[in-house]
Amino acid sequence: MSEHAASSDRHGSRPRLPEADEDGPTAELLRARRGGRLSTLDRLLLHSPPVAEGWNALLGALRGATTLPADLRELVVLRVAVLNDAEFEWVSHEPIARRAGLGEPQLQVLRRPDAAGEPVWTPVQAAVLAFTDASTREVAVPEEVFAGVREHLDDRQVVELTVLVGGYGMVSRFLVALTVPPPDGEVPG
Repeated sequence: MSEHAASSDRHGSRPRLPEADEDGPTAELLRARRGGRLSTLDRLLLHSPPVAEGWNALLGALRGATTLPADLRELVVLRVAVLNDAEFEWVSHEPIARRAGLGEPQLQVLRRPDAAGEPVWTPVQAAVLAFTDASTREVAVPEEVFAGVREHLDDRQVVELTVLVGGYGMVSRFLVALTVPPPDGEVPG
């Protein structure tokens, strides 16, 4: 049994689609970003090479080429995971969030409905969290929430934050719709 099939069995579920062939230039692009290994998510994306290539470019930029500090990036990813019930996202990003400086109290609070109102955040973290909640839950971001983010982020960072929330909303919707089981830990890249 392959490693990815064993992982799916350990978590008691399999994705709704079979995993695609791992060969070819698109698979190599994904492997390059992932440090040589493909995740179940990647193998599902490989059913559509053009989508997989676009996904790889977007998520690579979001994870490695924005000006947002790592703690803010991972705060957004984990909060979107919670709001959209995407356990794969949480499991694969929690170790990254810890390395970025988010502590156990913050990680616990992220799972609460009104996480932004808890006193464990810096002012910029609270503003980013409120923005993430509004954008994910309602799509429209109220003016006061937007103004809160503008107090801390420049134009480029506001764009990056907005695409980060939307990008990981896309990731979570893909994972949940196709019932992709969580990995055994961090997914690099």
